[in-house]
Amino acid sequence: MSGATTNYVKKDTYEAMKQELHHMKKIERPAASKAIAEAREKGDLKENAEYDAAKEAQGMLEAKIKYLEGLIATARILDESNIDTSKASILTKVTVTNLGTKKQVTYQIVSEKEADLKLGKISVTSPIGKGLLGKAIGDVVDVIVPAGTLKFKVENITV
Repeated sequence: MSGATTNYVKKDTYEAMKQELHHMKKIERPAASKAIAEAREKGDLKENAEYDAAKEAQGMLEAKIKYLEGLIATARILDESNIDTSKASILTKVTVTNLGTKKQVTYQIVSEKEADLKLGKISVTSPIGKGLLGKAIGDVVDVIVPAGTLKFKVENITV
């Protein structure tokens, strides 16, 4: 996560992140410490694979906790009732026509944490998400993706 980037999330996502962080700190962290203590009791630490694995697991848990704390610290909760649908923005559903394939698809622009392409939720930081931001109905957008350039026409914007 770069610097103090604002992380836009819906209230339920914010609450879920707080619950996940609480679980990691109150349940997983003590369990990791206990695993290290038990492995330490098994003798010589130089040849104790269990101890090494427990220390590594603890390190990964601490990294996850730090990452989640960063997301929560920079979170800005979005209220769907205040979203302006005159332009594509985070949390809007944007219906576009791929001018190359003539296929129409609807994407909801969401935070990285909420992105799930199978559900039509694309990250605001993805090439398509970035390309659609600020566009209005009728705009034609060129989006550069790894496979080349896609041309989209914005058909509709809703919440």
